[in-house]
Amino acid sequence: MLFSSMTFIYVFMPILCVIYFVLPKKFNNTVLLIASLTFYAWGEPRFLLVMLFTILINYVVGILIENCNNCTSLQSKLVLTVGILLNLSILGYFKYFNFIVENIGYVFKVNFDLVKVVLPLGISFYTFQSLSYLVDIYRGEAKAQKNIFKLALFITLFPQLIAGPIVKYQEICDQLDNRKVYFDDLIYGVKRFIIGLSKKMLIANTCGEIADKIFIQNPENFSTSVAWLGAISYTLQIYFDFSGYSDMAIGLGHIFGFKFKENFNYPYISKTITEFWRRWHISLSTWFKQYLYIPLGGNRISLKRTYVNLFIVFLATGVWHGASWNFVVWGLWNAFFIIIERYFCLNKESKRSAYKNVILHVYCILAFIFGWVLFRADDLTYAVIYMQNMLGLLDVKNELYTLLYYVDTIPLVAIIAGIILSTPVCSRMIDRTSSGKAILLYGYDFILLVLFFVCTAFIASSTYNPFIYFRF
Repeated sequence: MLFSSMTFIYVFMPILCVIYFVLPKKFNNTVLLIASLTFYAWGEPRFLLVMLFTILINYVVGILIENCNNCTSLQSKLVLTVGILLNLSILGYFKYFNFIVENIGYVFKVNFDLVKVVLPLGISFYTFQSLSYLVDIYRGEAKAQKNIFKLALFITLFPQLIAGPIVKYQEICDQLDNRKVYFDDLIYGVKRFIIGLSKKMLIANTCGEIADKIFIQNPENFSTSVAWLGAISYTLQIYFDFSGYSDMAIGLGHIFGFKFKENFNYPYISKTITEFWRRWHISLSTWFKQYLYIPLGGNRISLKRTYVNLFIVFLATGVWHGASWNFVVWGLWNAFFIIIERYFCLNKESKRSAYKNVILHVYCILAFIFGWVLFRADDLTYAVIYMQNMLGLLDVKNELYTLLYYVDTIPLVAIIAGIILSTPVCSRMIDRTSSGKAILLYGYDFILLVLFFVCTAFIASSTYNPFIYFRF
């Protein structure tokens, strides 16, 4: 079930809200747990057992780790290791089994006739949340949850279940027991949901249709301008799709009293790839920093070791995103630029002039646009040919469609709006409005109401409603 679906907006949420706010507060967690399991099982009920098994594993391992803390550190470390391996084994089987088998077959020239393993929804997200839960207990930063239903709610909480933000247990454990929903929180949550829905339906989907039409073709059959249009369209699609979903998740959290941290901070205004990753998918970047980069030694050991650690982290980032070589290369692509930036001290803002900032911003835009081509392409070969086209290195002789074929009025408006809204210009105007006259505030609310009905009209009339991160 997608947040951007009629079923969710007009059936699931209204029924849930009525039940949640009518029943006594003591039933709140129970209602949310049942709703979250229903939400997850709606599309693929068979994978509910995988999730329940994951919950049981982490419940038992968490208690064992806490009990072992009174024993030897070796015992607690052993239990933690077992817990991590169990979680990663489940993720590894469902996400990487096909990839591993296919590559073994390719190397040894063997054709394995095996049933394809289907990836459960959101398994990468709830696995990482489970791992952070166990590690935090081991570090003494959180107490093991003795109530299995509360732990289940933490892992299955539907607003952030399938696409994040990735929530650490210590950030939300108090909210499981002690949370209140004030009217202002409720209103903010609804508004934030509408903003995210608008990003998704009006910008991401429109840009996505352009990108899909271009990326489905042979790069040797369209011009360099079309190649750039496809890359820019996908750059806007992935940002507004993912950040829109994060906005909706944060908004839904507020409706039920949960405060999730921000997941995006205008990454496309970055001047370095290092800064980009401080602004893009913040919960994932923070997770890798706290649970992989720092345990590896971070930047505390030596400069060479720092480079190695960065390489490992972004290799893991690429692998986390998908089981294919283009995701691996995409991760290494980011690692390369971050290491180069650190080596030449490009990430030190105090040493930059205004002219240098402009140059760096252009460099950063080009770096992540070409990176998104790697991310979007079906395979590495396609990505390389596509990027050659973008650089004008292909001799296109059989151009099927010109640039004007893809750029109509609505797509053009969506692209322009996407470029503007990927900067903080509009948010700053809204902030000024929020402290201004009441009539301006009512105007803003009216615009959101109009956007909501426009979005639902788009949902009802369109068959194109993908979600890029749905199976990550």
